[in-house]
Amino acid sequence: MSGIVKTFPGVRALDGVDLEVRAGEVHCLLGQNGAGKSTLIKVLAGAHQPDGGEIVWQGKPTTLGSPVAALRIGVATMYQELDLVDGLSVAENIFLGHEPNAFGFTRRGHMRAEARKLMRRLGHPEIPVGREVGLLSAAGQQLVSMARALAHDARLIVMDEPTAALAADEVDNLFRVVADLTAEGVAIVYISHRLEEIRRIGNRVTVIKDGRTVASNLDSHTPTAELVNLMSGRNVETVFPHREANTTDSSHEVLVVEGLTRASEFADVSFTVNAGEIVGIAGLVGAGRSEVLETVYGARKADSGTVVVDGKRLRPGNVPAAVAAGVGLAPEERKSQALLLDQSVANNVVLASLPEYSRAGFSDIRRELRDARATLERLDLRPADPRREVRTLSGGNQQKAVVARWLVRDCKVLLLDEPTRGVDVGARAELYRLIHELAASGVAVLLVSSEVPEVLGLSDRVLVMREGRLLTEAPASELTEAAVLDMVMEGSEVMA
Repeated sequence: MSGIVKTFPGVRALDGVDLEVRAGEVHCLLGQNGAGKSTLIKVLAGAHQPDGGEIVWQGKPTTLGSPVAALRIGVATMYQELDLVDGLSVAENIFLGHEPNAFGFTRRGHMRAEARKLMRRLGHPEIPVGREVGLLSAAGQQLVSMARALAHDARLIVMDEPTAALAADEVDNLFRVVADLTAEGVAIVYISHRLEEIRRIGNRVTVIKDGRTVASNLDSHTPTAELVNLMSGRNVETVFPHREANTTDSSHEVLVVEGLTRASEFADVSFTVNAGEIVGIAGLVGAGRSEVLETVYGARKADSGTVVVDGKRLRPGNVPAAVAAGVGLAPEERKSQALLLDQSVANNVVLASLPEYSRAGFSDIRRELRDARATLERLDLRPADPRREVRTLSGGNQQKAVVARWLVRDCKVLLLDEPTRGVDVGARAELYRLIHELAASGVAVLLVSSEVPEVLGLSDRVLVMREGRLLTEAPASELTEAAVLDMVMEGSEVMA
């Protein structure tokens, strides 16, 4: 791809991007949220038509007029939000749109047999090709998406944040599959904000910033400071920012959870979060962390136990009651669980505070826009246009819009589930500062993260969960990453 240009109304998303990928390599594409990565891969996938530049495929200039045209030449894309149909089987998803047929009828037996071959090739013959995709784990769905790419005889596979929802052992398996594919000559374009992954499997790195290529042909072991500087144009803190002193009564218990239990998900979970305190929950995917947050928020109904906010006991399974008591949630899946993608940023930001913007049954649009704009500027959301459709924002800026909702609401308890998932290094630093700022103002913060260094770096206290049970609770300063990993992997209660 040479000199690729793509313009949307009022925005020049790509301004001459170059990307060269070789057969059998893992080529890592880095850039902050909003740098143009998503637009670039949509051009490569045939979903967007470039306004300028050239695409050369195996030595010949090529026009990719549609995603079908890209698939026909061997370019397949695995998006961060997998484009699978939950109600269809594994085999049906793999061959969706190019089902083997004879005389107008789908050859279902042949389709299932070919699907089994693909799953064996990926090292997972145990996945039933007749099972509905919606019943599979995140890792299983990722493998189905890869099998679909291979069903098109893909020579180039684009992977956008493929490990975001995977546990450590699932990541290891994904990397094994990637190694097998590249050994067969398949090229991989790999997008991730986790630099340790890039060093682990990458061959070369291209960095884009503000729609332009700022570095290419970099070694995957290029120092972190250099990569961050290239992505941001400035020296961004890669460690956690300095914590400001709490200005409120830190002995006041804002959130008290006692004996919280939900069958088959978690049992007898008890903890407190004080005003101005950040408490982190560490554990593997499936340990029950997200389920605890959603139960506190009322999105799931507990079988037993209590949740008390500022002295008031919440009704189980009642989100409006939790919100009215001052509880806010930024969920893990922001697009499907938090945002109205076709609505404006302003509509999303004021969503939890609509009664406050209503006069005689009519919305005070001017006030909504004013308050939303002020909050967006505080969060450095780009572009800080409250009228912009929220689906057009990058992942990091969408996350800021979710947090902005609870800033406008002025919540007492903020629940953060994977707050930096799919967020670049620069935006992470901004979110870390924001979380510290909220805690300093007296908000009680309870967060979940799959990244142990993030839990330890942000939190005052850490709760460690394994298989639905709380193993231990300790000040973050008394724990190390190795100790936490030892606990979540083995269930031991070894303290640092």
